Amino acid sequence: MKKEIIMKENKTDFRNLESREAIDKLKELVKHNSICFFASNLTELPLHAEPMSILQVDDMGNLWFLSSKESTRNLEVQNDSRVQLFVANVPDSEYLSLYGMASVTTDKKKIEEIWTPLAKAWFTEGKDDHRITALKVTPEEGFYWDTKSGKLISTFKMIASAITGKTSNVGVRGELEVNPSFSKY
Repeated sequence: MKKEIIMKENKTDFRNLESREAIDKLKELVKHNSICFFASNLTELPLHAEPMSILQVDDMGNLWFLSSKESTRNLEVQNDSRVQLFVANVPDSEYLSLYGMASVTTDKKKIEEIWTPLAKAWFTEGKDDHRITALKVTPEEGFYWDTKSGKLISTFKMIASAITGKTSNVGVRGELEVNPSFSKY
């Protein structure tokens, strides 16, 4: 288990999070903005990322999406499950980048659980559309940056720092390790 790191540098605290604390932070950041850029086929540069709605973050930290069986994304995930997600909540200065493994399922119970009426725009036959799948992303590691007190107060702190010449703490950033047993090697 990594030792928690908290240090000040460039007006930002570093705070690495693991397991339950990482999952809670993930849920908090996604709750404020459920749209992410979803990049698959990570070996191709430049990365091709599409906006996707995160419909659920479950208690294990998995992120759930609805996707079409016929989509390029599903085909890419079936060939190489590695994906990268990028979330930005600009109004509150919260940012998240997640790396993980994706899998596709046609489990009707899961599709029912994460279904939203807005999805009918893509799946015209509703929850029973023959093209619908649930896409699960199991995050393995990530990086987050957020302000502790919202954008307005952070902006005032930065202005005060510029005027006084004294460093002010405006945010927190660090690594998220949702699955600490994961090893890259």
